[in-house]
Amino acid sequence: MAQTTLFAKATYPDRTIRLVVPFPPGNNSEIASRVVASRLQVRFGHPVIVENRPGGAGGTVGAAGVARAEPDGYTLLVSPPGPLVSAGALYTNLGYDPATSFAPIALLFNSPQLLAVSKSLQVTSLDDVVAHARRNPGKVSFASPGYGTQPHLLGELLKLRAKIDLTHLPYRGPAAAITDLLSGHVQLYFESSPTILPLAQEGKLNVIAIAGERRIEALPDVPTAAESGFPDLVGGFWCGVLAPAGTPQPIIQRLNLAIGEVMQSAEMQRSLVQFSALARADTPEDFALFIAAERAKWSAVIKEANLRIEGTPK
Repeated sequence: MAQTTLFAKATYPDRTIRLVVPFPPGNNSEIASRVVASRLQVRFGHPVIVENRPGGAGGTVGAAGVARAEPDGYTLLVSPPGPLVSAGALYTNLGYDPATSFAPIALLFNSPQLLAVSKSLQVTSLDDVVAHARRNPGKVSFASPGYGTQPHLLGELLKLRAKIDLTHLPYRGPAAAITDLLSGHVQLYFESSPTILPLAQEGKLNVIAIAGERRIEALPDVPTAAESGFPDLVGGFWCGVLAPAGTPQPIIQRLNLAIGEVMQSAEMQRSLVQFSALARADTPEDFALFIAAERAKWSAVIKEANLRIEGTPK
């Protein structure tokens, strides 16, 4: 075992590294992934490529593929919350264990979700949404980019805390959800800044609340959900890098150090402005604790909302 560890430390990497993003091209995880890949390639002197592996609900198929990969540091997962936090509580047969199948490497960033509202729903505040939903039970819908994703769970949490009846409409990614939000087919959508801000600035939709701990610079007049009376309606779009469980610790540490440097680069800082986010670059241990806390919070919401899916995600 000691010889294997020393060998891994001395020679890693000596070939192509794949960063698996478990969603179609153009998703928010990919924006940071491509900066990480390009700068790691320069640092390591070997190709580092982003590989999209869409499928399943909330990225679970791509995550399962990485969980089954050889734990040698050459196949890594770039994951938002869904595959790591909510999937284990939602599915009876996931195909991997979110708590034990991965070795956390680094949390890249955390960015608040924004509550966007279709222009067809003539409201200007979260209070207005709640009042309208109470007058029209079951007739107000909220979109998500997939069952069990952070936007889905934020919508469920809003239903629980406001005691309102909203209809959930899951989509295969944010693009279709945004299309139906703009057309008025769906009325509400929690989503991150890169997707929402340009449309809000063009006047095509309204943002009425920030599901974060503080307001964001790009929308200084939009209150947080806490300021609107919902203190636990807090959920970030975050993204981190993980390896299959069993990956040698020297490889984990080398990747963590290299990714931490990437996250402090000017190129990455420019990319993160799109998310209203700051780089995190935590230690692997800090990232593991962060995931565990997120899993505990959202698993409780899933249980309270009585969400469950039988079988394996497809």
